[in-house]
Amino acid sequence: MKLSATKVKNAKPQKKAYKLTDGQGMYLLVNTKGSKLWRMDYSFNNKRNTHAIGAYPVVSLENARERLIEAKKLIENGIDPNLYRKVNKEKTTNNTFEAIALEWHTKFSPSWSAGHSKRVLRRLEKNVFPWLGSRQIDDIEPHELLTAMQRAESRGAHETAHRIRQNCGQVFRYAIATARAKHDISTSLIGALPPLIVKHHASILEADKIGKLLRVIEGYEGEFITRCALKMAPLVFLRPGELRQAEWSEFDFEKKEWRIPAHKMKMRLPHIIPLSKQVLQIIAELKPLTGHGKYLFPGIRSASRPLSENTLNAALRRLGYTKDEMTAHGFRSIASTHLNELNWKPDAIERQLSHFERNKSRGSYNFAEYLDVRRKMMQAWADYLEKLQLQKK
Repeated sequence: MKLSATKVKNAKPQKKAYKLTDGQGMYLLVNTKGSKLWRMDYSFNNKRNTHAIGAYPVVSLENARERLIEAKKLIENGIDPNLYRKVNKEKTTNNTFEAIALEWHTKFSPSWSAGHSKRVLRRLEKNVFPWLGSRQIDDIEPHELLTAMQRAESRGAHETAHRIRQNCGQVFRYAIATARAKHDISTSLIGALPPLIVKHHASILEADKIGKLLRVIEGYEGEFITRCALKMAPLVFLRPGELRQAEWSEFDFEKKEWRIPAHKMKMRLPHIIPLSKQVLQIIAELKPLTGHGKYLFPGIRSASRPLSENTLNAALRRLGYTKDEMTAHGFRSIASTHLNELNWKPDAIERQLSHFERNKSRGSYNFAEYLDVRRKMMQAWADYLEKLQLQKK
């Protein structure tokens, strides 16, 4: 006998679970605690099975009968409704923005620096996943991504807002390449936010002020390791992250070279630093303290990790320089400006700064290019800085 909506509604729990049948294998299972579940018994490949149709009252009697018909059609077409549901559930789960973004991050992050990898993932976790992570990637509309960007913009994180569009675009293009999306909606948002005002890393460029800075660094009274890193920074003018991760195994003291492997460099290309006598002197002072370990500049709390990324800038603040006056990255600007003024070969300067033209093929890159000129330049640069340090105004 067919069920009625009233009979389903009035079904009460009993000491034991019981069934109210509706025909064609479908029934309402009434549990002892009062839950009411639609079920269908069926046979597939000579095996008896049960298919869960849904829970009452979310799924009404009418809805349950519609789902029963859908399941019956699958069986007639040789498809097991339980297996069909499982496959579609996995497909749905794998096609969410978060699932694809995490897959993309896992695939590409090994070629990034640890810091960059962490920042990208954190940016998505904080700004995108809570609102768009569970959505099917092909269902997301441009205005929804724009809302995520504007949410960051409204709290003053303008660069983050632009980075959100950039990272999400990478995820969308990866989804397209893996046949899980049809469009990269981030492209339609180009120009949707005001352009960023590029702020260069603060640095001191006047010769007499550079000399004063070097004298102040010489008198730094903090950690000896930090002092050595500060003294070495203007001499090698690397990016701060590249300097603080220096390992003893990378140094060839016979050749007077520091060879940094590609995975540590921002441009993901190997780099050579010719070592001036001044740099070698700093290293000689440091070796008795840290030479038995992995890093030249190990962390204060753990020798198994390098100095933290904020150490050098914090030291400059301690010396009285604000973030608008001088940054650890600013030593690169000092070197670039003055080496050009001193008429060194521009290509040699750019190579020593580990700058690389992105429109060139990687195969054309020669990390030892202009090395003889660079050796002379690095020693002359160290001598020049020493002169500025000793020459008071």
